[in-house]
Amino acid sequence: MNRSILSLIVFLTVALSGSNVLAQGTKEDYNRANNLRELIKGKTPGLTSNPIWIDSTHQAFYCVTTEKGKQFVIADCSQQKKRPAFDHQQLAQQLSASSGVQVDAENLPLTQFSYSIERKRLTFAAYEKGWDLDLSSGKVEENKEFTARLQNGRGYWGKRFKGAQDRKTFSPDSQWVAYIKNYNVYIQRRKGNDKEVQLSFDGSAGEYYDAWMAWSPDSKKLAAMKVRKNEDHTLYLIESSPDEQLQPKLQTRDYLKPGDALPQRTPTLFIVEEKKVMAMPASLVENQYDLSFPAWRKDSRSFTVEYNQRGHQRYQIIEMDAQTGVARVLVNEQSKTFIDYSGKKYRYDVADGKEIIWTSERDGWNHLYLYDGLSGKIKNQITKGEWVVRKVVHVDEKTRQIIFAASGREKGQDPYLIQYYRINFDGTELKALTNENANHDASFSPDHKLLVDQYSRVDLAPVTCIRHAVTGKVLMDLERADIRPLIATGWKMPEVFTSKGRDGETDIWGIIVRPTNFDPDKRYPVIEYIYAGPHSSFVPKSFQTLVPYGAQELAELGFIVVQIDGMGTSNRSKAFHDVCWKNLKDAGFPDRIAWMRAAAKKYPYLDLSRVGVYGTSAGGQSSAGALLFHPEFYKVAVSSCGCHDNRMDKMWWNEQWMGYPIGPHYAESSNVENAYRLQGKLMLIVGELDDNVDPSSTLQVVNALIKANKNFDFLMVPGMGHSSGGDFGEHKRRDYFVKHLLGVEPPAW
Repeated sequence: MNRSILSLIVFLTVALSGSNVLAQGTKEDYNRANNLRELIKGKTPGLTSNPIWIDSTHQAFYCVTTEKGKQFVIADCSQQKKRPAFDHQQLAQQLSASSGVQVDAENLPLTQFSYSIERKRLTFAAYEKGWDLDLSSGKVEENKEFTARLQNGRGYWGKRFKGAQDRKTFSPDSQWVAYIKNYNVYIQRRKGNDKEVQLSFDGSAGEYYDAWMAWSPDSKKLAAMKVRKNEDHTLYLIESSPDEQLQPKLQTRDYLKPGDALPQRTPTLFIVEEKKVMAMPASLVENQYDLSFPAWRKDSRSFTVEYNQRGHQRYQIIEMDAQTGVARVLVNEQSKTFIDYSGKKYRYDVADGKEIIWTSERDGWNHLYLYDGLSGKIKNQITKGEWVVRKVVHVDEKTRQIIFAASGREKGQDPYLIQYYRINFDGTELKALTNENANHDASFSPDHKLLVDQYSRVDLAPVTCIRHAVTGKVLMDLERADIRPLIATGWKMPEVFTSKGRDGETDIWGIIVRPTNFDPDKRYPVIEYIYAGPHSSFVPKSFQTLVPYGAQELAELGFIVVQIDGMGTSNRSKAFHDVCWKNLKDAGFPDRIAWMRAAAKKYPYLDLSRVGVYGTSAGGQSSAGALLFHPEFYKVAVSSCGCHDNRMDKMWWNEQWMGYPIGPHYAESSNVENAYRLQGKLMLIVGELDDNVDPSSTLQVVNALIKANKNFDFLMVPGMGHSSGGDFGEHKRRDYFVKHLLGVEPPAW
């Protein structure tokens, strides 16, 4: 066959397979992706953020986008009027002079607000400092106390509380001081020459009394914790390229991992006048994951602790009588799988503990229960049905009503959309305060009579209004976002898509993101952004000009990007959530694959022969796992700082879902143990200073892949912590998908 005929065949094949097939992954596509944020900036007037209520008034402060930039507004509901919150130009000039940075009055970089009409002061954060604006004079000064709080808040996230042994605890009547000496509890009168009194005699270096103690309100009793300490687990990090020196630095962190020993605490009661000591039976609080600080009843009759047994299958409220020392269980929460203490636990003590409002998933859905706080018996279930309580906003003891957020109750709506409700303690008169088919985000006034309601969906423009918090009636319209200028740029609204999961019955929800130059006659590889952490659900539900983690920019290169909440994630039924139990490698993949196949059936331009996946942290574990456990479907993966082996990651998160003690199931879910299974193209990214997930977790995958003679790509970013890779990693990720899914050599950087 001569060369001209062969060239003609190739040309016709390309032309017939879809228009502009080669116009994907080009330099033009990269430029469009890089400029997307700037292109759509300011194209959505009417978006609101940061609503707060001012003092005890019915005036709300918020920020709204305009065609020029941002405007800070005060809405007075009683007068039905809006006004600028301050002189923007004057604040910009003052802030410029104080900060040394040129500040744009139309785009003031203000966050973390406190607005007081009484003190005539606006407090805010900007340029990593705290500031005060005098609303009378317009003068701006640094709030050094706020600045210190901002800076102190940047400490290591995983640092566990350790009691200082030199701490002193003063009694409510100011007559006594309690402290630790030689590992034991001592007290002494604050006035006079009274000798110190030793209350305990069994403390030692290995089993000591903690200096954090709690006096009873009547100052006659003292609650303390006797601690049997554990050994620390140290995480070592090498900073290869510090700015201030040539040689590397060694950094360390306290970092407990699954299976490590934990401190064990014994609540101990001291009756001061009688010098009587009574310890809670150790058998009642054995094998603790955690035991809360003693909380005294206001009448000093008893104190309570919350006991989380290791393994997270038993969680209790235990009360210790202050006269007899008798301890009894008031609330006993148990589960055959896990109790989601970190995401769903709620407790409110009514009338000094005479009743307790408590959340539980015991009927298969997260609901509120009312306990008799004296007998420990359930009086009634407050909320009920195949839907979930997401948050308690306010408990009104006088009216015996609860305001709460929930999702899944309104039929015909996405079950993740949040609505707000009011209900009586006895479960009667459930009233919806919001009901529009949207995700609602409410900020309630201090008296809980009004709320600012911001509601939207990813495919519905936001609306902001003020409602009555008893009837739900809209009292004042604040803003309605105009998305017409945004759409005029070519921006495509994400599509909400639902299909059945692995069981053929359960609805699985996700979104589809298309490029601005979308052409239905093309064939598009599909890339999934994955995060399957069981601690929540992750598909966006509120309007965003750009969906997170670079999905929209990635789509611009010639892909369809999807995000899905599969089984094993939270905010649905208990059964839906339990799929993750001791099985994090599942990651909802059977549901995700079924969802994408359903989407491709409806939209044939989704090419499921070319599917990629990327994610960070828990998503890093899942994205790499996609190629190990489902190579028949996923072909390319980029995995950032993954917790690839749950024995290597932080204790609290991994034992919550994988259980305790450590068993063979940990290895079964490990990407290290299963690295030999690798098929497809894999890139691993990690920051050398990641103190959220041990970087060695990624390096152990690298080691296992090398030993298994597997081809892969690896990027370690010097000086970087827990991250998707920063700008450099983002560029590498885009190139990797362009090269291996589009079959196009990425343009030169």
